[in-house]
Amino acid sequence: MIKKLLGALALSLTCTLTFAAEGGVHLDRAPDRITDLSALQNGAKLFVNYCLNCHSASSMRYNKLMDLGLTEADIKKNLLFSRDKVGDLMTISMTHEDAKKWFGAAPPDLSVIARAKNSNFGPSGVDYIYTYLRSFYRDTTKKTGWDNTVFPSVAMPNVLWELEGPRSYTSVQVHEVSDDKGAAHWTRTTKVFDASGFATVKNEALPGYEGESSLSGRFDSADPKTFSQFESNVADLSNFLGWMAEPGQLLRKQIGVWVMLFLFLFLFVAIRMNHAYWKHVR
Repeated sequence: MIKKLLGALALSLTCTLTFAAEGGVHLDRAPDRITDLSALQNGAKLFVNYCLNCHSASSMRYNKLMDLGLTEADIKKNLLFSRDKVGDLMTISMTHEDAKKWFGAAPPDLSVIARAKNSNFGPSGVDYIYTYLRSFYRDTTKKTGWDNTVFPSVAMPNVLWELEGPRSYTSVQVHEVSDDKGAAHWTRTTKVFDASGFATVKNEALPGYEGESSLSGRFDSADPKTFSQFESNVADLSNFLGWMAEPGQLLRKQIGVWVMLFLFLFLFVAIRMNHAYWKHVR
């Protein structure tokens, strides 16, 4: 798999989503903070405080977070609940039976969720998580009061809503409909969900339209400063989940660089030896 490692992107205060023909959204590139220890530490704090209540990370131990520059005292003070120990796995108290009863399905373990969401030669799992966590909007018609453009009708509510601040969401869909007589015509449906989740719908006929069906959406933040900080926190959390899916990746990449340097040096020596060995033949 190829992970696209690019520099941090400028944070947008208004997020526009363009939907693909199959119904999915084009994922935004997450800022690359996989080597930023302070960002990963913040992501670990967000994960423990906002995700670990329902989602476990049963393949990760708390003391592994020391690889991020945290001390055992830091972990005990900031990341442990009263009954947990530094050497414990990052599990939760909620059972699968209770989870199914309360949510309809057990929330997935997040140990390797970033790797599970990777796509071949496409967006990384970190990109998916980064876009997904920034794509919630209030919808009073849903049981949780929330919906998501990346994962429509998802059972998970927006657990980061306090950090996000109030936002509205506008979707614009161009689609073909049939009237009472069976005649087909094109319509543009604009649906606006306000910050409280109440929707207003406007339908507009498109006579003579010869295009294709399309669906696009736009988020508008009532507090751009708060949302900018929220996006930065989501980037930290997404990168932490990317690190947690493969904690040894930083060391692996460092070793890989030295291996490549050694091979290039060995290639140079081999070429020189080959030249010296065959010199008398020429």
